[in-house]
Amino acid sequence: MSGSSSFFTSSLGRKYVMGITGIFLITFLIVHAGINALIFIDNTGALFNSAAHFMATNWVIRSMELVLFLGIILHIVQAVILTRQNKQARPQEYAYANANANSLWYSRSMGLLGTLILIFLIIHLGHFWVKARFGIPEGIPEGMNGEHDMFFEMKEVFSNLWVVVVYVLAMVSLAYHLLHGFQSSFQSLGLNHHKYTPAIKKIGIWYSIVISVVFALMPLYVYFFLKN
Repeated sequence: MSGSSSFFTSSLGRKYVMGITGIFLITFLIVHAGINALIFIDNTGALFNSAAHFMATNWVIRSMELVLFLGIILHIVQAVILTRQNKQARPQEYAYANANANSLWYSRSMGLLGTLILIFLIIHLGHFWVKARFGIPEGIPEGMNGEHDMFFEMKEVFSNLWVVVVYVLAMVSLAYHLLHGFQSSFQSLGLNHHKYTPAIKKIGIWYSIVISVVFALMPLYVYFFLKN
């Protein structure tokens, strides 16, 4: 027991946790983006509300929310600890020498990008998740099945230009975070080989772009075409 405990508190173990939670969050983003994309298919919001209602009432999905929040917390905690350990393990002169030549700027800025995404996540949860899970706010109509009308709420939130700007900028941060994080998650699990690493890099680039663009298009589409 102590052996497994010491492994997960070691640098290698923390990287494994980062990799596992990273891949889990990558998978979650695919599901989330897919549900959001329903507004492009049906601009009445009926399809989107049905999917949102299913996600809010299905006990398996609700249980996975706990896993999701745990994954996010673990990911953040491990990232902070690994960053501090890396800084302590090497002299400052070495850490910053020829940084531009040795790595891309977003690879060196994962802490900053992650912090921006965390701030956005808190705002996003306040806009949607809290309201959807803890009762229908005053002035928000009910859906056909008495559920929180998430489509109406979305139009209300994205009727404010400043909110749209914040969301779009957050998706830029997400794109750069994923550009490094996608490959890094697989690499942390030891999946690093000359045969398939190039494919992982290419998939990671396309994934980072497509996911971030889908998320960014949603507030823009609502603001310019669907807002009340």
